[in-house]
Amino acid sequence: MTEIFGVPLPALMGQLMLGLVNGSFYAILSLGLAVIFGMLNIINFAHGALYMMGAFFAWMGLTYFGIGYWWALLLVPLAVGVVGVAIERSMLRWLYQLDHLYGLLLTFGLALIIEGLFRDQYGASGLPYEIPEQLTGAFNLGFMFLPKYRAWVIAASLTVCFATWFLIEKTRLGAYLRAATENPRLTQAFGINVPLMVMLTYGFGVALAGFAGVLAAPAFQVNPLMGSHLIIVVFAVVVIGGMGSILGSILTGLALGVIEGLTKVFYPEVSATVVFIIMVAVLMIRPRGLFGKEK
Repeated sequence: MTEIFGVPLPALMGQLMLGLVNGSFYAILSLGLAVIFGMLNIINFAHGALYMMGAFFAWMGLTYFGIGYWWALLLVPLAVGVVGVAIERSMLRWLYQLDHLYGLLLTFGLALIIEGLFRDQYGASGLPYEIPEQLTGAFNLGFMFLPKYRAWVIAASLTVCFATWFLIEKTRLGAYLRAATENPRLTQAFGINVPLMVMLTYGFGVALAGFAGVLAAPAFQVNPLMGSHLIIVVFAVVVIGGMGSILGSILTGLALGVIEGLTKVFYPEVSATVVFIIMVAVLMIRPRGLFGKEK
């Protein structure tokens, strides 16, 4: 059997694919955080709770209403986005001119409330969500078997991430969004509804978290703590990539997922902390992150 540095090739490639799956979740969640911070200057600590909410909405749709996985991929992000719009209109809109700390504290409190409500209703044990029939089984690549669902998660995450980057950076709507957040008074003078743009930006950012939650439901058990377990790593990804950098969040999330996966093979003792070690090293060299813009 072929080995690389003493590790069998199937085991190495399997861990690499698992790292890519984790990196796909890091990328799409950190993308939502970057969109919200880059456009609204809000550090959205409720992102992990909204990701968890997306997974629970998918589970509830299937359990109570018979809404399957493919419809959940469409409907759940919309539902989580509506929740985000309600949060932005009722609470966050009063904090835009204040220090970042106020938004962080408010969203941290919201995360605790949302998590507590779901934990009180469904308990702390995980709830199963079946992989859709079309994505069961695996591809035989010769040197390893690649589960179809893992391949789908990677493909779907990359598609959504780069579509979002293209929308914000390369289209007229994205230009309006950037203008509305960088110079709202001037933008409003040109007849653009700035409050609507801001509201939709936050709703879209948390809808990405809801989409990631639906992707995660069959891959992991649906659990009230699934967001809190992930959000700290995702924040580290955003910091490394550069706060507010769309492309930086995508590339850094994928890269760190792969690095974390390979570390589990070659040096498992530091696999749980390697992301934070990299964060410290990057901030010592580039305090604004790898892709952050220097002021």
